[in-house]
Amino acid sequence: MQQTLTVITMLIAVILIPALIVGLLVSMFQAATSINEQTLSFIPKLLITISVLVFAGPWMLSLITGYALRLYEDIPFLIG
Repeated sequence: MQQTLTVITMLIAVILIPALIVGLLVSMFQAATSINEQTLSFIPKLLITISVLVFAGPWMLSLITGYALRLYEDIPFLIG
């Protein structure tokens, strides 16, 4: 159970932290320039999320695959 939470946290953090940082930077820029455009905050977060998925996708896939293999290998031990 603890390993599941660790894997999920790692996968979410890889995507969420860069999007949060970009959102904070864009919000600071909007506050400094008094620009209130909704797409100005949405587009950079979308682009950074897509680029993180492109670059970190293989690592994320290998992490999920390794975890799934460990789960399948542990089934006999969980049954009895």
